Amino acid sequence: MVRTQLERRGITDERVLAAMRRVPRHHFVPAGLEAHAYDDRPLPIGHGVTISQPYIVAFMTELAAVRPGARVLDVGTGSGYQAAVLAEMGAEVYGIEIIEPLAASAAERIDALGYTKVTIRAGDGWHGWPEVAPFDAIILAAAPREVPPALRDQLAVGGRLVLPVGDRDAQELRLITRTPAGFEERDVLPVAFVPMTRSAPGAHLTNGD
Repeated sequence: MVRTQLERRGITDERVLAAMRRVPRHHFVPAGLEAHAYDDRPLPIGHGVTISQPYIVAFMTELAAVRPGARVLDVGTGSGYQAAVLAEMGAEVYGIEIIEPLAASAAERIDALGYTKVTIRAGDGWHGWPEVAPFDAIILAAAPREVPPALRDQLAVGGRLVLPVGDRDAQELRLITRTPAGFEERDVLPVAFVPMTRSAPGAHLTNGD
C-alpha cells in the first residue's frame, strides 16, 4: 500500500509513510472487508459513512505537518484510523465523532490497540473541542459548506487546519494556516467527502470508559 499508493503518488514525508506502515488498517474496517482494507479506495464503516482511502489520509496528514508532541484535533474520527496514524507520529490526539456508536467503537478499538495518547468522544465537531484547545493541527474528515468558525479560533498560531469544503457535488481540500497576522488559505485539490453533520448526540465518551 505505502509503496504503490503513497510513494508513487507523491507522498514524501518519511514520518507519514512510517506511520501508515505501522497502523494495522484491517482493524479499522468492518468484519468481512478486511481483505480490502489496503485497497486504494474508501470503504463503508456503517451509518452512511466511510473510512477514507489510504492516499487521502496520508495526503491530509502530510499537509497538517504534525510534529512529535503536537496537539491535534481529528474531527469526524469515524473508525479511529486517522487518529491512530497521528498517534504513531507522536501527536496527542483528540477525536470527535458525531455518530455515537462509531465514537464508542473507535474508542474501544484505539484502547485495544494501545494508543494511550488518543481521546475520543461523541459530539458535534462543528464546535471543535474548546476545553483542550488550542491545536497545532486540525483535520476534518467530512465536508462543511463553509469553514466552521470555531475550528479557526481553536488553531494555535502556526497551526494548520486541513478540511474539505463545499457541497456534495463540488468540494475542495483546503489548507488554512494561522499566522500572527491572521489566516492564510489555499485550495489544494478537488475531493469527495460525506457532508458534515451538525446535529450532536448528547453522549460523551473517552477511550478507556
